[in-house]
Amino acid sequence: MVKELERAGLPVVHVCTVTPISMTVGANRIVPAIAIPHPLGNPALDKEEEKKLRRKLVEKALRALQTEVDGQKVFED
Repeated sequence: MVKELERAGLPVVHVCTVTPISMTVGANRIVPAIAIPHPLGNPALDKEEEKKLRRKLVEKALRALQTEVDGQKVFED
């Protein structure tokens, strides 16, 4: 689905926990997530730290969305 959206002219960021799978399916903008059971957060953190973690992930995804790519790119920290 990621490839079809890109082909239609809509930039897509694939947030995932296992980046090799995203590479295999052909995602162009890949943002590594936190962990398999909790990809977008960490329930062991207190409320404020959890919020900071999630914000950082969303900001990284937004930066990736704004970045022109030619092929696949994994957006690490």
